[in-house]
Order: sequence, then structure tokens, then C-alpha cells
Amino acid sequence: MKDVFILGIESSCDETSVSIVKNGREEIATIISSQIDIHKDFGGVVPEIASRHHVKNITIVLEECLQKANMKIEDIDAIAITYGPGLIGSLLIGLEAAKTLAFIYNKPLIPVHHIAGHIYANSLVKELSFPLLAVVVSGGHTELIEMDKHYHFKKLGGTLDDAIGECYDKVARVIGLEYPGGPKIDQLAATGRETYALPVPLRDDSYNFSFSGLKSAVINLAHNEEQRGIPLRQEDLAASFQKVAIESITTKVKKAIIDKKIEHVIVAGGVAANKGLRKAIEDLCQELKVDLSIPPMKYCTDNGTMIAAAGYYAYLDGRKADLSLNSKSQDQLV
Repeated sequence: MKDVFILGIESSCDETSVSIVKNGREEIATIISSQIDIHKDFGGVVPEIASRHHVKNITIVLEECLQKANMKIEDIDAIAITYGPGLIGSLLIGLEAAKTLAFIYNKPLIPVHHIAGHIYANSLVKELSFPLLAVVVSGGHTELIEMDKHYHFKKLGGTLDDAIGECYDKVARVIGLEYPGGPKIDQLAATGRETYALPVPLRDDSYNFSFSGLKSAVINLAHNEEQRGIPLRQEDLAASFQKVAIESITTKVKKAIIDKKIEHVIVAGGVAANKGLRKAIEDLCQELKVDLSIPPMKYCTDNGTMIAAAGYYAYLDGRKADLSLNSKSQDQLV
């Protein structure tokens, strides 16, 4: 069988990334241009600034990726592109680059949902087996996705308000940590004790999540301590918050594994890099004797590799788009 090379382009937020992946499993070359240092001063991503830097970086990143792979566009079988969800201005830069390449070089254009990319980052580590549960945890998403075969997704539940990554960043800001705060809370939690009482949100029989109440509880606690002149113990609050946040996820994951007779669990999204969450899900999967895949740190955050990997399976599934394809800031994974 002929090898299939997919070029993936990712620009949904503040990373400009291009990657080439062979047969959905083997990374050939990846280039990522990150804007974290640019947005740090603003405490979060500024969409207009992000878009301008994508314009500046996209052709440079593309050329560097091809050079690193020692390949030409003519060697590529298809162009995979993140069409959504994400920041609309950022998405459009990558999409126009992908459409231009597809048109000039007569290559198939493969639309990839951003979350499908995070899910298929796991295929770069281990072949996916079914029935599968994808635990999607990121700055904009907290979802449980069931899959019975490649590129077929069924949403079991999701967050009713804040995503877990968003909650981490907001809590980090409350306790005085700079952006991006999620990794810093994870680091602090490892050194702290769970001494602050915080509520576990949405204890019900659904597969849904809610983090706004937990965020509000931290804000109120910090305010009350300030009013009483008591300094916050950052590491203890981080440990207390992380314990509750992770428990709210693992409780629903356990229910889904049992209810749906899941054989393979994967963790997807930027918060998959959280060491506390990784350990908790590892322990849960060992307890229930199910297979587990968690991508290495370099595949957890946004990157073109995951888009190219997902693009391969979308390509096999016959999912192609014409040049009328448009970006979507919000879109369901189907």
C-alpha cells in the first residue's frame, strides 16, 4: 500500500504550526511558532494581535517544515486544515494558506475539527482501539467523546459553562500567577496541601461538567481571606483547587467507562499536560483495567502534527472540502 503524506496546518489560537505526517502515525517534520511571550503581558490571547502574527509567520513556518522534511508540496497527498473552532481571525489565516496550496498544487483539502486533532494526537503514540472514550480537556473544551470506529464521534457530555483550562487560568490570576496559569497551578499543587474546603461541582448522573461554581468559590475564598488580612497560601490553594477539579473529571470518566463498556481511554487537549490529571486517570484506568493513551507533552498543546494525523483518517473516511470551506469560531465535533 502506498504511503500517504498529509500536510497539516494549525492556527486556531496563538500557535502557527505546520507538520507532515506519514500514514497518520509517523511524524516527519513539525514547526511551531508560539506567541505565548507576546500575549503574556496582556494576561491572555489578544485575537487581533494573534491574527497579525499568523500572517507574519505562516509562510515562514511552511517553508521551514518542508525544508526540515526534505520534501516539496508535490510530494504531499493532501492538505489538512483546522477550520474550527477557535479565534475566527486566526483560523482564517491558516485556512487561506491551505486553500491556496490546495488550489495551486491540485491537492485534496481536508477539513479537520480542532478537537479531532487533539484526539488523534494519541494515534502518534499508540494505535486507537474501540470502543474508545476521549477525555477532551483544554482551554475551551471539556467533553467526553465516545468512538466506535475511526473518525466517528458521539458526544456524551460536556461543560455547561467554563472549560477546565479556562477555569485553571482564571483561578491562577486570582491567586497572583501570570499567564498561562494552568501549568503554574499544576506545579504549585505538587508542593501544597489540600487545606482549603472547596465544593465538587455537578455531582449528578450526567456526563456533563461545570466549573463556574468552583471558580467562584476560589474567588470568594480569596476575597474573604483578603478582607480578614490573612495571606493566601498559594501552594495549598492550588492543591485544593486541583484536587476538586480533577475529581470532578475522573468521577464522570469512571461512570462513562463502566456504562459504555469502554476498552480504551485517551486524554486530549492542552490540559492533558497536567501531571495531576494524568496521574489520576492512570490510576483510574489501572483500577478498571482499561487501556490508556496520553500524548507526550509536545502533542498536548496546539500543533500541526495532530491536525495532519487526524487529516489522514478524515482522508480515508472520504472527508474533503472545496474552496468554499469557511472557518467557524464554534462548531460541534461530528
